[in-house]
Amino acid sequence: MTSTVVESPERVSRGYFGPAARLWALVLTFVAVGIARSAVVGVPFRDPRGEYFRGRLALTVGVFVLFVVADGVIRARRRSDLRSVLASIRRRWDARRLAAAAVALLAYDVTYHNLKSWDAFNKPRDAMLESWDRWIFGGHSPAVLLHHLLGVGSSAHAIMLWYSSFALLAILAFPAAVALARRTRDAYVGIASLCWVWILGTGTYYLIPSLGPFHEAPQDFASLPTMTAQRTQRTYLAERAQLLAHPGTHDAFAQVSAFASLHVGVTATIIGLAWWHRLRRTVIALSVYLVGTMIATVYLGWHFFVDLPAGLVIAGLAWILGPLTIGVRTRPTAKPGLL
Repeated sequence: MTSTVVESPERVSRGYFGPAARLWALVLTFVAVGIARSAVVGVPFRDPRGEYFRGRLALTVGVFVLFVVADGVIRARRRSDLRSVLASIRRRWDARRLAAAAVALLAYDVTYHNLKSWDAFNKPRDAMLESWDRWIFGGHSPAVLLHHLLGVGSSAHAIMLWYSSFALLAILAFPAAVALARRTRDAYVGIASLCWVWILGTGTYYLIPSLGPFHEAPQDFASLPTMTAQRTQRTYLAERAQLLAHPGTHDAFAQVSAFASLHVGVTATIIGLAWWHRLRRTVIALSVYLVGTMIATVYLGWHFFVDLPAGLVIAGLAWILGPLTIGVRTRPTAKPGLL
């Protein structure tokens, strides 16, 4: 059961303009970098089939509404009639707070994808990352070692499902960061940290351009059964080749980059979000999930081993920079909604 105490409209109004301005200063700076890069490569911003902005925005709104309704049901204190639930939602979500939430969620959704696509114009350095991995593991491929240890039968399909579940986690996490935060500023801290991990991750793509072990050493993954992972990898390589061959095509867009692992970076940043809100059991559960994700990314050939600690580093930096960006120094003293 949660307390019905929430921020007053006055506090939301006073406290949201500064954090919103700081968040959008970060996002617009990143957009400016994207505009500059667009001019260099001669490719305009794109949203193929509406997947990276319109589709994400619609999904964000839907998930946010679900969290708001679920939180309203809990705050109604077991009075499940519609009037009580709507009254609970109205008390928490007046126009000011909804505006603050919209500003935060929109900032997250405009961050990231085109700059990653244009990393395709840089020369990959997969051979260097592959050599680092083999040096660390005494001349062996860490992926092959995992195949021997875990097997390549039904375990491969289970690992594939684990890896694929990341998409659901990412879809749920950042609307939850806004919908369930007690203080508006904590919602902004969470979104700023999530923006930072994408920004830093994109920076590492340019620092060490790479495609991944599945491309550099395909023989290491020949024993795996045919799964969605291989089909997706082939699709990503074909998209990249299309962009390089015909950059002027309206739907030419690349999605594949390895260093650093944003599966690891984003998951670790979400763990930081749970830590910020003092959700100890959630931190433990997500930490177990993170270990499984790290295994899966190497096992399936998406990432080199060295991509994993790099992902942890950018997550740590994101949680240093997020609160600094918003200007918040202390964590909330109470847990967020729905808990």
